[in-house]
Amino acid sequence: MIGFDVNYKILEDKLGYKFKNQALLRLALTHASAAEARTSLKTYQRLEFLGDRVLGLVISEYLFLDHAKAEEGELSKRLTVLVRKEACSDRATNLQLGGHLILGAGEAQSGGREKPAILADVMESVLGAIFLDGGYAEAQKVILRVWKNLLEADHQNLQDSKTALQEWAHLNKHGNPSYVMIAREGPDHNPKFTIQVTISEQIEATGVGFSKREAEQNAAKALLNKQQLNNS
Repeated sequence: MIGFDVNYKILEDKLGYKFKNQALLRLALTHASAAEARTSLKTYQRLEFLGDRVLGLVISEYLFLDHAKAEEGELSKRLTVLVRKEACSDRATNLQLGGHLILGAGEAQSGGREKPAILADVMESVLGAIFLDGGYAEAQKVILRVWKNLLEADHQNLQDSKTALQEWAHLNKHGNPSYVMIAREGPDHNPKFTIQVTISEQIEATGVGFSKREAEQNAAKALLNKQQLNNS
């Protein structure tokens, strides 16, 4: 079982929250791989479940109050982008959560501290731990602080690019976009994908990402940008 940093004060300072029960924080940082040699060891999975719901509620409340004139559809789009795995992974990277993870030796050696899926999960588990330790108000403060720049980002950047591209394609009678993986590079623990998106068999663009979903989003965004340039 390997953890890089057991000085929780460093992480608490980044979060802007001091735990009353640091055992909760340790649990939130304990990946399932750490239980390989100790079957009784608890992991962050239950806290991840809770944190996902707390994050959704906090962001939903923020959007409801901050965008008083927005309809349900727009609020839903914004919520989806702000709470999806890519956003959680991005926030975890900013907080350098990977360096605090408690991992099994195999997972640590295979690059587990940089895997977007693990980082997204542990971000949610830490939020769940804060909710249990300090209540909703404290969890809300942390989420609004950690998500601040995403919440303040321009709406166009917040939009789900795949959804936006599909809406554009339908509006212009092009049919559904088609996504195809054209390359996969790198080791199994840290792959890089290249995805090509095509509309009407002639309008195309490519995107690169560390997951297929990220690559598809980047391809969709590239195609949207290309169409905006062509129409300007």
